[in-house]
Amino acid sequence: MRFRTMAIAGALGLAAPLMAAAAPTVPAYDAKAVADASRPAGDRAQDALRKPGEVLAFSGVKPGQHVAEFLPGGGYYTRMLVDVVGEKGRVYALETSRWGQGNVDADTKAIAGHANASVDVSPFGDFKLPEKVDVFWTTLNYHDLHVAKYGVVDMAAFNKHVYDSLKPGGVYFITDHDTAPGAGVSKVADLHRIEKSAVVKEVTAAGFKLDGESDVLHRASDDHSKPVFDLKLNTDQFVLKFRKPA
Repeated sequence: MRFRTMAIAGALGLAAPLMAAAAPTVPAYDAKAVADASRPAGDRAQDALRKPGEVLAFSGVKPGQHVAEFLPGGGYYTRMLVDVVGEKGRVYALETSRWGQGNVDADTKAIAGHANASVDVSPFGDFKLPEKVDVFWTTLNYHDLHVAKYGVVDMAAFNKHVYDSLKPGGVYFITDHDTAPGAGVSKVADLHRIEKSAVVKEVTAAGFKLDGESDVLHRASDDHSKPVFDLKLNTDQFVLKFRKPA
């Protein structure tokens, strides 16, 4: 889901499905980041649907950590991540050249004035980091890596790149729009949806362990039949946290 779209805005291989976690208590540093009055009005208007406090809390991002945010989509979470990690932390916004300069400019604006953040631009499906990070974060964009018109991405290689870019014990955090059971990746191009189990299969194949999932963005009212653009952000979304073994 590109910036323009956002602006309008059972784990395979396991003996049993991982139970969805209840909404976590939101730490003060996450609540403060969400309440930051400098956040654009357009971002704050999305909060009721995106529930950033609960999502940040579940991710476990903490002050002082180094976070890579892949395809920031204009900076909705970038601004809050920069606040959460603080001056002793670091946020690397990893943008693609595929979606144009406007996307890059929006991300750059989101981190303006923050010495603890930077934007790097790579071809679609690629990224580069100067160091291993604590968290690799992507929200509502993992499915785009399966959209051939944007670029053909070797998902095994991509997820292995993420694995190698994380510190031992590091977190790979993914939220995305769910699709009908059994659809896998077949509806990505038409609906911009991807099945949760397909994501779990791809990511765990790279060596990650599914560490938890949250139903904070689950919406039973979404029957998975409509393109996400029609529903804007009022879609059924999964929230997954994977961990690189320590």
